[in-house]
Amino acid sequence: MGNQNDSVAEAASRLLADSYTLYLKTQNYHWNVKGPMFTTLHTLFETQYTELAMAVDEIAERIRALGYPAPGSYTAFAKLASVQEATTVPTATKMVEELVADQALVTASARALIEASEAASDNVSADLGVRRSEVAQKNAWMLRSHLEA
Repeated sequence: MGNQNDSVAEAASRLLADSYTLYLKTQNYHWNVKGPMFTTLHTLFETQYTELAMAVDEIAERIRALGYPAPGSYTAFAKLASVQEATTVPTATKMVEELVADQALVTASARALIEASEAASDNVSADLGVRRSEVAQKNAWMLRSHLEA
């Protein structure tokens, strides 16, 4: 495989790691959210982690289609991800703030995939990056809306 394909697979692996870590964190917060926004956030978190579960499969399959092994362990994800896993149970508002920031990290990973894909003339991987960026930005907006008065 050439360097450009290596760069695309590496960027896709980072997007996979960020997306999987965000999936786990969002599901964790779904389980543990409490307070006056419980029902709304419990439902929103479930919607977002369910979508992320589908996304990680699509990203991993793209990496495989490029001829590379997809990372698939917590150890590998921890090395690749910019999203940090949750180790505490914050307040509902703090959960939302963290997830907004994490959506921005996923957007940045998606943009890195777009850039690597464009350099390699890989429109399929670039399209995947565009779609993941679009979803992350929409999710961030929906989460931010819960922080506004």
